This record gives sequence, C-alpha cells and structure tokens, in this order.
Amino acid sequence: MSSNILLWVSFNVFIFSLLILDLTVFHKKAHAIKMKEALLWSAFWISLALVFNIGVGIVAGREKALQFFTGYILEESLSVDNLFVFIQIFSYFAVPTHFQHRVLFWGILGVVLTRASFILGGVALMGTFSWVIYIFGAFLVFTGIKLGLSHENEIHPDKNPAIRFLRKFFNVSETFEDGKFFVRRNGKTYITALFIVLVVIEMTDIVFAVDSIPAVFAISQNLFIVFTSNIFAIMGLRALFFLIENVLHRFHHLQKGLAFILLFIGLKMLSGIFGLHISSLISFGIIIFALTASIVLSVIFPKKI
Repeated sequence: MSSNILLWVSFNVFIFSLLILDLTVFHKKAHAIKMKEALLWSAFWISLALVFNIGVGIVAGREKALQFFTGYILEESLSVDNLFVFIQIFSYFAVPTHFQHRVLFWGILGVVLTRASFILGGVALMGTFSWVIYIFGAFLVFTGIKLGLSHENEIHPDKNPAIRFLRKFFNVSETFEDGKFFVRRNGKTYITALFIVLVVIEMTDIVFAVDSIPAVFAISQNLFIVFTSNIFAIMGLRALFFLIENVLHRFHHLQKGLAFILLFIGLKMLSGIFGLHISSLISFGIIIFALTASIVLSVIFPKKI
C-alpha cells in the first residue's frame, strides 16, 4: 500500500477536493458554527474515516485495518489537546466566532502539509537508522511523564518568536479586517490580526506534531497507514472543535489520560529492545481504556471551581 502511486495520488486529490468544496461551497460565507452543523460535520468525517477503514480491511487485511483505526483514535485523542490550546488562542485574541472556522480551515491545510513532511522525515530516519524508534520511544516516555505532572498553564502568544518576527519586519493591522489575512492601505500591505492568529495556530500544531507523529509509528510503520490516519484525524478536528468547545473544560482529567497514552506508546516502542511485541489489538484496547477512564473520572469527580 505504501508504494502504490495511484493510491497516494487518489487519496490526496480526494482530500484536497473536499477542502476546496468546504471553502468555496459549504463555508463560502463566514458564519458562527452552531452545534447542529458541527455535529453533522463531525458525523460526516467520522463516517468517512470508518468507510475508509473498511476499504483498508478489504484491500490490505484485518491487521492493517486495525492499525489504521488505532492510529486514527490515537491521533484524534492527542488532537483534543490541541483543542484546549485553540480555545485559549481564540479567547486571547478575542477572535469573533464567525471567523474561527476560516482560521481553522487554513490552519488544517497547513497542518496537512507539515504533518506530511514530518511523517516522511520519520519514515526516512527509521529506514536509515532503525534505532531511531527507540529515540522516539524515550522521547514519548519523557513527554508523557512531563504532561502527567504538569498543570494547566496560560498561553502567551505575544512571546511567540514568529509573532515577534512578523511585528518587527511587517506592517501589522491590529484588527480582523472583515476576516481577511492581508489588506492594502496607502500602497502598503498589512498583515491582519487574523493572520497572526493563524500563525500561532500553525506553530502550536508543529509543537504537538512532535509528540503525535512519533506516537503513531508505534502503531504502524506503514507510510500510507500512518499518513491517512493522521489526515482523517486532523480533517475532523475543526468540526470537533465547534462541537465540544463549550464542554471541553469539564474533561479536566483528559490530560492525565493523554499522558498515560504517550507513556504507554513510548514504552511500547522501547519494548523492542527486550524482544517484546505488543499487538495492535492490545494497543487499541489500552488507548480506548485510558480515554474512557479519563472522561468518566472527569464526570464523576468534576473540577472544583
């Protein structure tokens, strides 16, 4: 599957066609995404991923299908951590709700490109140096422990080096300019506040990709499986954001669940040193258990205000 050029071309054409339809038809006009619309889009992307998963099973077999589904669940769950930060970013910059989808759309497009480069780089490294997977494993163990011990921190986008660079070398408009990223005034091009938000979103995902990309390699090292599970997870991220943004803060134990998942995935990678192998089915079960337990605990033991 990983070497079939027609398969790769078809998948990417399909994904970018959906993105174009999204921009030019379904969300041509900026508007606030209501719960019903977010629910329908979430159902659409989840259903599409499941149909694709069935296709993987038919073409490549049950094991590859399980790897795809586990990778999809893993990436989707780790992406939830992104949503916490996205909410803080939109709140910090006071982004109007009807402009948020536009930022997330272009942000997701950038994410597709950066994730693809990260995945290709990871595959190339592991293909050349097999021991790199142990480096990934050790890094995930460290990240899992750090995430588990950390507390929620406020973000400070104004300290972002990319934002400082833009403000220093470009003309910056501090308003949202009716949802535009660039405007012309008096013969000069200005970067708008919405573009600043977009840059922060992109930089945030790059940071998160450093964790999530190595993690999915513990599930599968098939390039096509890794790539497609990542893409389906992030494509549904926008709808998921609008669906759960108002209740996400209630799942305060979710961070601990994600920390446990990263720790487990890291240990799974390192287990190869001792000749141990953890099956895809066991990995899937542990990931689902950690997510479910963290959500249930958040409901049973609500956060004290």
